[in-house]
Parts: sequence; C-alpha cells; structure tokens
Amino acid sequence: MPDATPPGLPAPIRHYLDAHRAHDTTTALASFTPDATVTDSGRTWAGTAEIATWLAGTTSDYTYTVTPAAADCEDDAHCTATLHLSGDLPGGAHDLAYTFTLRDSLIYTLTVTPA
Repeated sequence: MPDATPPGLPAPIRHYLDAHRAHDTTTALASFTPDATVTDSGRTWAGTAEIATWLAGTTSDYTYTVTPAAADCEDDAHCTATLHLSGDLPGGAHDLAYTFTLRDSLIYTLTVTPA
C-alpha cells in the first residue's frame, strides 16, 4: 500500500495522517490537543469527544484510497497537506487540503477544504 503521508511534514501530522488512513481513530485522536478543533464541510467539532465523532464518521461512511499530492509548511506550526481521495465518495474523487496548526507538539486546529 503506498504511503499516504506527503514528505516534509512534522511528526504529529504524519502520525495523524497515517492513523486516519489506517482507520485507527484512537491513534489519530491522540494527535490532537484536548481543546483542538476540526472544521470540515462547513462544520466545526471542538474538543476530543467531538473530534472522535468526526473521525468515526469519516472512516466509516465511505471506502476510499488516499494518495499524497503535496505538502507545504510555513513554519514548524503551520502546514498544509494536499491529499487525493478516490473511492465511493460523493463525486468519486476529491483533492482536499488539510491545513494544520500545531501547539505543544500536537494538532491544535485542522481545517479540511477542497484543494
């Protein structure tokens, strides 16, 4: 299975992306600060309990493959990973930008938008 993590990303982001791709919500959730937020499809989930719900939904609703497209970091705390998702998603395939802010070596914010 090809690596779904674009090179050059900080460890917490790589760990999250690898765990999320493996549908390992426990490990993915451990990548976030307790007060983190995730914004996806116009909705925001705040705190680890809500993020756990978001993670469970994103890994169970569809079957898809993830291919890394690009990664860019402004500095050690602000990075964007662009991933290509294809499968039984509405519309078939999508390029999504995952924009991360890190705090204390964990993900503090994640925003998912069309790339």
